[in-house]
Amino acid sequence: MANRIEIVRAARQAFVDTVDGLTDVQFDHGTTLCTQWAPRDVLAHLIGTSDIGRYLRAPWRLHKINAEAVAAGRSRDRSELIAAARRWAQVPDRAVAGLLLGDLAMHHQDVLRGLGLSREIPPVEEAAILAEGVSLTVQKLQPTLLRYRVEPTNGIGRPRGRGTVVRGTAEALGLWLGGRNIADVEIG
Repeated sequence: MANRIEIVRAARQAFVDTVDGLTDVQFDHGTTLCTQWAPRDVLAHLIGTSDIGRYLRAPWRLHKINAEAVAAGRSRDRSELIAAARRWAQVPDRAVAGLLLGDLAMHHQDVLRGLGLSREIPPVEEAAILAEGVSLTVQKLQPTLLRYRVEPTNGIGRPRGRGTVVRGTAEALGLWLGGRNIADVEIG
């Protein structure tokens, strides 16, 4: 478990470094793959997930809880939000450290891809993005994996689903399954 916590801590620090390195305009108004959220909003959402109890007590309120975290983040200035993020990055909850890695890694890509940036994704994070995408289709009761068979082309993760074949990196497939509008998957 200690290794998993270190992986999550490193992923959180990398994300915070990314958003901290953005210009003020990018931070406050930049485009992300989460179309309604700027990078600051994605950051506020991720910090908000540290209160996992709210999500577990009322999973049907997921969107409302996320909206509340984003609104709270919008009331903070950039330096205050980044300072809170640095504290959040250091203390992943032991009970859910691995559970939220996919959400974190996916949102890191949401910010980077939305701004036309990239990074080398650690394989453990890329696998978590694919798993998160699969999980999101189940959570949203979407029949995606009944209509499509996703096949990672980079050796991370295993094929899943049935139907029309969709190929791409594990990261691209995870984002696609998570409802992101991306062009680097091959359908059919």
